[in-house]
Amino acid sequence: MNPCLKATWAPVGRTPVVPFRNRHHKKVSALGAIALKPATGAMDLLIDWYPGSYVRGAEAAAFVERLLEHVPDGSIDLVWDNLQAHKSPLVKQIARDHPRLRVHYLPPYAPDLNPVEFVWSWLKCGRLANFVPDDLAELDDWAVEYLVQLKFDPKLLRALWERSDLPFPIPKIIQP
Repeated sequence: MNPCLKATWAPVGRTPVVPFRNRHHKKVSALGAIALKPATGAMDLLIDWYPGSYVRGAEAAAFVERLLEHVPDGSIDLVWDNLQAHKSPLVKQIARDHPRLRVHYLPPYAPDLNPVEFVWSWLKCGRLANFVPDDLAELDDWAVEYLVQLKFDPKLLRALWERSDLPFPIPKIIQP
């Protein structure tokens, strides 16, 4: 839970200090997706949050199931990085059971192609920069609060997508 330290403004000669206790490394793991409806260009943010834990195959499979419920109609192209949990047998079985779900894996180490990486960067190095929580629960509370704000800010969500090298699909115009 060491803070992500960022430069900031301060009066000359008064260097800001971010005090923190160096404690056992605690973490928050997350799975996230930016759900995009190509027909309209509408976007939504889905996040599953795991304070004090790691993402494994079961968590990845549960996230995919939630994504399928969230997008009940039409095909889904899920673009994921190469995290081992994303390739678990459980996830592969869900993909076989739901033909409308197509899973695409990014090349190894290609964060510039993954729009969700810019969500994590915005959160960690932006909103939570220089933040020193007292415990994991406080970190969880603030992170979830900021992610909820992002979910309801379509301009910012779109801007984060556009920072990636993944092209934004052009909405299809449906003729009557």
